[in-house]
Amino acid sequence: MSDQVMPELLRATRSVCPVCLKPIKAIIVRKKTGVYMEKTCSDHGSFSAPIWRDKVSMEQWRGCLPEIRDDEVPDCPRGCGECGGHLQGVCCALVEVTRRCDLHCPVCFAESGLDAESAAAQCANGFNVGMQDIAVNRLYEQFMRLVNDGNTFVQLSGGEPTIREDLPDIIAAAKKAGCENIQLNTNGVRLGGDPSYAKMLRESGLSFVFLQFDGTEDDIYATLRGKPLLNEKKAAIKNCADAMLGVTLVPTLKPGVNIHNIGEIIDFGISNSPAVRGVHFQPISYFGRYPRAPENSDRITLPEVLQAIEAQTGGKLKIKDFAPSRCDHPYCGFHGDFVVLPKKALLKLTPKTPSPCCDSDAHIKNRNFVARRWNRSPGSEACCNGNGVSSGGSDCCDEGRGGSDCCDATGLDAFAARLRSHGFTITAMAFQDAHNFDIERLRRCSLHVSADGKMIPFCARYLTYDYNPT
Repeated sequence: MSDQVMPELLRATRSVCPVCLKPIKAIIVRKKTGVYMEKTCSDHGSFSAPIWRDKVSMEQWRGCLPEIRDDEVPDCPRGCGECGGHLQGVCCALVEVTRRCDLHCPVCFAESGLDAESAAAQCANGFNVGMQDIAVNRLYEQFMRLVNDGNTFVQLSGGEPTIREDLPDIIAAAKKAGCENIQLNTNGVRLGGDPSYAKMLRESGLSFVFLQFDGTEDDIYATLRGKPLLNEKKAAIKNCADAMLGVTLVPTLKPGVNIHNIGEIIDFGISNSPAVRGVHFQPISYFGRYPRAPENSDRITLPEVLQAIEAQTGGKLKIKDFAPSRCDHPYCGFHGDFVVLPKKALLKLTPKTPSPCCDSDAHIKNRNFVARRWNRSPGSEACCNGNGVSSGGSDCCDEGRGGSDCCDATGLDAFAARLRSHGFTITAMAFQDAHNFDIERLRRCSLHVSADGKMIPFCARYLTYDYNPT
């Protein structure tokens, strides 16, 4: 059977036209080569995008989650931020503190409509696209609103937040407002170049770092970020380790660029535990700035990421070691929970049963879980005999510096301590762009952007027209 013959209709949903962003009907169909979203705009024609490929059953992955009937769909995404029909609470509230950046990546969701040369010129001139730097006192008011609404987990993002000289003051303002966990989304350039900077951020109240980390090869960075950056990334990790700041590596996965490197990224993260707390994969989404309209071969879907993890780790990690996202739509991500044992062995802890489909507190549970795994505490990383863990993140047991009790994780108390100190997560988030935008997924989003007094789902906030470089 050819790919065009008798596709199986799985469900109907709503999406947007990639050209004009007008809300339109869409269907999800299974073909020979995978599951696709198909839709037609009366003004701009028909579109198709892959959303699920490889051996993982899409139906089993979805579990018991009920479908949203067509007549239940509100005015998405035009009404986002004011919609009473959103089905999930906020796990993490992203706050944009700047649009400026010290890189001009060929691929960037934050600078839509700009080619690399124009973006470079604007960054060099300190031009702030579409938003002036918000004063710290205004940000403090924003943090207070978030806390009053129960959103105590904030991610400082941009642009590149470390461009701001007052970033320590912003972190302190978030802490003062009552934000329990403060995460920095960064390319790591400044963190790697200034050993004292990470300590300053930690002392201001920063909880952990989300580090853009696309691979273990400089050619990867040259393609995705415009320059080789591996040494800067390693320096940033070391400086964060010295400051007791946990780091989660965040690779953007692009076919033909770094898919082959998935296993090595995981190995790198494990080898740098407990300084590195996990890896958070992000299959590339085409919003913002990118060189050309995407083809099907330009995408990698969640099950393909899982298949690559299993293949490239030689089966040490298997697809069954992962579960659907805890508090978003199952098709938006996956998570795996592990603990790094002495000699860098990995113990699998991912729950075997999925979370309840209608758990109203899922966003709070996920927030607390992330805080436990990604945070570092000096007291939690001491060996049983007091030798401890070096500031650079190396394990006393691996280096042979611990006593006989140091590596004994067989007792309940010792294992619990090891879990706190060497917890490690492998997760993924598949953001949506205008080609594969699914309202059903959007309504269950738990990552929101705080903007203009509203809480807007991430993919709706950054949704952009199909990029046309001309």
